Amino acid sequence: MDKIKVLIVDDHAVLRESICALVGLCDDIEIIGEASNGKEAVDKAQELKPNIIVMDVLMPGMDGIEATRRIVRLNPKVRVLILTQYDDRDHIILAIKAGASGYVPKRASVSELISAIRAVQRGEPFLYPSATSTLIEDYLHRIEEEPYDRLTGREREILKLIAEGRSSRQIADYLFICLKTVLSHRCKMMKKLDLHNRTELIKYAICKGLITMDT
Repeated sequence: MDKIKVLIVDDHAVLRESICALVGLCDDIEIIGEASNGKEAVDKAQELKPNIIVMDVLMPGMDGIEATRRIVRLNPKVRVLILTQYDDRDHIILAIKAGASGYVPKRASVSELISAIRAVQRGEPFLYPSATSTLIEDYLHRIEEEPYDRLTGREREILKLIAEGRSSRQIADYLFICLKTVLSHRCKMMKKLDLHNRTELIKYAICKGLITMDT
């Protein structure tokens, strides 16, 4: 059986060498090279043709996210496994968008890293449990968040006045603000609610109970 050819990328020499020594003990894995930054990783990926690249994120010069993006674009068959100290939503999303096939925090055990390498080699996306939990929590937060809650007090006031049939000029006079300010609030409000015209705003206000059909 062919061994999984792995390239290790990390700017910390001690950590890089430790990963190479421990992961390299596996009979089915061969460490074929090391790189200390993103640019070097891109070059060595082209030169060595690894199956898997274990990639750090924060490195001098080109970071791991940009390196991943370039490597995957140059050779879609190469699979990148992100190994980093960062475990937040933004870094996870950036890595996935860049084309990474897996995401593992550096606090993971060696056996967990090896399992991730094998999974990614099989073509299975791999997310460490904490990364999966982070994405699920973020998703649930987004779907549970009511768009109306994102409106400011002034935007809610203007929404109600629009629904009551007042023009932008009438709203400006009623609230003692300039017309430009009303239009600005209206634009921001429509963007937050994903609505596109006055009719949709009125229907939304009725659904929210801000006005009744008899108003």
